[in-house]
Amino acid sequence: MPTITQAFVTQWDAAIRAEAAQRDSRLLSAVTDRGSITGESFTINFLGDDGGLLDANSVRHGDTEWSLAEHSTPIVNMADFYKAFPLDRNDIPKMIVNPVTGGDYMQLLMNAKNRRIDDIIYNAARGSQLKKDASTEDLPAGQKIAHGGTGFTKAKLIEAKKMFRANEADEFNGEELSITYNSVMLEDILTDTTLTSADYMAVKMLQNGDISGKWMGFKWLPYNGITFSASTYYAIAFAKSGIHFGKGYEEGNVSKRPDKKDAWQVSMGSSYGAGRQDPKKVVEIAFQ
Repeated sequence: MPTITQAFVTQWDAAIRAEAAQRDSRLLSAVTDRGSITGESFTINFLGDDGGLLDANSVRHGDTEWSLAEHSTPIVNMADFYKAFPLDRNDIPKMIVNPVTGGDYMQLLMNAKNRRIDDIIYNAARGSQLKKDASTEDLPAGQKIAHGGTGFTKAKLIEAKKMFRANEADEFNGEELSITYNSVMLEDILTDTTLTSADYMAVKMLQNGDISGKWMGFKWLPYNGITFSASTYYAIAFAKSGIHFGKGYEEGNVSKRPDKKDAWQVSMGSSYGAGRQDPKKVVEIAFQ
């Protein structure tokens, strides 16, 4: 019986399918963007307010009694970043899809850039803050919610909301509040029996398993870069004015490398920095 199976052909894919990964920046839109930065660092001028009342004037024509306002200046150092992908020139004629001219390599670099921006913002919220007088300031213990041996709970969310209200750092003072969550935190929220049915419906939890949007005054930002250490995750909640982000140079490039047998190289270099404006506007939430 005659056969023609050897004449069958394979249709090769005419597109490149990228692996599932975070592509956009999840946190940049939720912080204060200082725009383009000139120099190796930028400052955040901080003016303290003790929350006191206007002093009573009980002595007519008396001497002036001054009250001193707190001034401090956090410094944010810019950090440099670079990444490049090569493609041998001899490989290009053998390919249906060219990831260089098709922009696929550049898209990978953009994805990596956006994830780096989120990493910088996240660590700026939790990390040590350098000041102009050479001192450093950690996020105060009073701005941290301990894991307590439990996962993420509604009680912890309420505690975070309470902190922002006590600090006058919530929507009643013109702030925009955001909170990060990862897949583990999502599971805790969906299975927390202390949540009411109305809570579930308001954030489409039961319908779609989706907690994005606004809930309990927070904008919920999906971010799997949350630190995991010693069996504990550390989410952050923050006011938009509480974290400042700045961008130095940022450049993508496609070029031939004569020192590498004329291989094509797609690269991106950039400089970024972020810092806390006020520790009262950031809350760290630990959960297991």
